[in-house]
Amino acid sequence: MKKKSLLSGVIPLLLSVALCACGGDKGTEGAGTAQESQAGGKTAQEPSSAEESSNTLSEGTPVPGGSVIFGMTQDLASLDPHVETDAGTRDVVFNLYEGLVKPASTGDLVPAVASGYTVSDDAKVYTFTLRDGITFHDGTPVTIEDVKYSIDRYAEIQGESSAFSIVADASVKDEKTIEVTLKESYSEFLPMMTLAIIPQANEDPVKSPVGTGPFKFVSYTPGQNIVMEKYDGYWQEGVPSLDTVQFKFIADVDAAYMELQAGSIDILKYLTTAQAQTIGPDYNIVEGSMNLVHGMYLNSGEGPLSDTRVRQALCYGVDRDAINGFIFGGKSHIIGSHMIPNMSKYYEPEAETVYSYDPEKAKSLLAEAGYADGFDLVITVPSSYSQHVDTAQIIADQLSQIGVRTTLNQVDWSTWLEDVYKGGNFEATVIGFDGTMVPSDLIMKYVTGNSKNFMHYSNEEYDKVFEEAFATIDDAKKTELYKECQMILARDAAAVFIEDPANLVAVRKNLAGYTFYPTAAEDMAALYRVAE
Repeated sequence: MKKKSLLSGVIPLLLSVALCACGGDKGTEGAGTAQESQAGGKTAQEPSSAEESSNTLSEGTPVPGGSVIFGMTQDLASLDPHVETDAGTRDVVFNLYEGLVKPASTGDLVPAVASGYTVSDDAKVYTFTLRDGITFHDGTPVTIEDVKYSIDRYAEIQGESSAFSIVADASVKDEKTIEVTLKESYSEFLPMMTLAIIPQANEDPVKSPVGTGPFKFVSYTPGQNIVMEKYDGYWQEGVPSLDTVQFKFIADVDAAYMELQAGSIDILKYLTTAQAQTIGPDYNIVEGSMNLVHGMYLNSGEGPLSDTRVRQALCYGVDRDAINGFIFGGKSHIIGSHMIPNMSKYYEPEAETVYSYDPEKAKSLLAEAGYADGFDLVITVPSSYSQHVDTAQIIADQLSQIGVRTTLNQVDWSTWLEDVYKGGNFEATVIGFDGTMVPSDLIMKYVTGNSKNFMHYSNEEYDKVFEEAFATIDDAKKTELYKECQMILARDAAAVFIEDPANLVAVRKNLAGYTFYPTAAEDMAALYRVAE
C-alpha cells in the first residue's frame, strides 16, 4: 500500500505524456559472442544475407524498391565518422560507412571492407585482407592506402587519451594486406576495427560523406532530415532492397508521435507501453531491448554526492521496479551496475540485488552522512528523450519521500552533450549509455581521470581491478575481473543503475526485416517492402 501511495501522483503524469516519443539506443541478445571469436589465428566468416539475420514483422512476397521515412527525435552530431558522436548519429551513419569488420545482429563481428582477418596468439597483431572489388560510393576502388589513411586519421582524431592509443602501427604489407600492431596485448581490439574506411582523397567527409555502406549520401538539412539512396555498387549481393531512406528529425516528442498516428512516418522507436497500445492498425509493434545502461548518473566530485553513503541512500530511495512497471509495462531488465544484460558473458547478475527499495534505510544513511533533513538536488535531463524525462519525474517523486528536494532541469540534446557529458557541469542526470561490442568501453568511464568520466568518479580499488582486467588476455580471468568491477560500482553506488529498457518500435505493416542490434545501428539494408 505504501508503494501505491508513493506513486499515486505519478500516474496522471505518465498518462499526460502518453503521446511522447522516446529516445535512446537499442540491442538484442548475443552481444558477447564477438569477443569469444578473437582467439589467435582464427579467420572470420563471410556475413549472411540481410534477410537471414533480420526479425521479419510481416509475411508476404518481398517487393524490391520503395522508400522509408524513419522518425527520430534528435538531429545528427556530425557526418564525420571518425569523431566522437552520440548513439543516435551512429544509428544513421551505420548505413553510409563500414569498417574492416562490422557488427551483425547476432553480436558477432563479420568481414566488411576486409574479406577476412587473423589475430596473433598474443593478441598483439591483427592482420586484415582487403575485399576484392569493393568500391566507395563515388565509384572509386578502395585501396589498402585508403585503409591505412582511415586508421591513422581515426587515431589522430581520437587522441592519446582514447583506448585506440593502444595502436603502435598500421603497416601496409602488400596491396591487399594491412597489419595492425598493438603496443601491448589486447584481446578486445577487434571491435575497434569497425571504424569507417573513407577515401584518402576526400578532404571534407562532413560536407561530402563517402563510404562503402549499402546506402550513399544524397542530402542533409540540419533540423529536418538526411536522405540516402541505394548504392548499386554495394559489395554484398541482394542488398539493399529499398531505393531511398529518409531519417526525419522531429525534436518535439509529441509531434513525432502525432506524425506516426497521421501516417507521415513509417518507423518510430522507443514507444511507451501506452503509446504501443494506442497506435493505429497500420503498424506492427516489435519488442526488443534498448541495450542501454539506463540510470541516474551522479557527480561524485563534490558536495553531498561525494559521500558514498549519500549515493547509497539514493539507490535505496529509487524504486526501479516501479519505474519499469509504469513506463515500460514491466518489460525492462532491472540492472545494478554498468553492464548490459545482453553482454551475458561478462554481465554480473548479482549486482542487481545489492539494493532494494528501502526508504527507511535511505533516510538512515542520509542522517549518518549528516543530511538528516535531506538536501537539494538538481536533475538535468535531455527534453527530447521521453523515457529519460519520465524516469526523472518518477525519481523526483520517490526521492521526496526520503527528504531529497529535487529540481528537474530539462535541456535540449546539444546543451546536455556540451554542459553535462563534455563539461561535467551537473549534479545528477538521467540518461542511458548504449551498447558496445567492447566490454571495457562500458566500464572504462569510471576509471579515475578517464576522458569519458564525466561523473568525476574515483575509486582506487576500482582503478586497480580494471587495469588488471584490461591488460590480461586470459579470457576467463578478464571475465572474472570485469564482474568484480561491476560489484565495486554497485557497492560504492557510483550511479543509480536502473534498467536496460524495453524498446517498442512501431513499423508500418508493409515493411519487413526490422532488426535489433547489440550496438547503435538502424540497418536500413535489412528492411524491405512486402506485398499487401
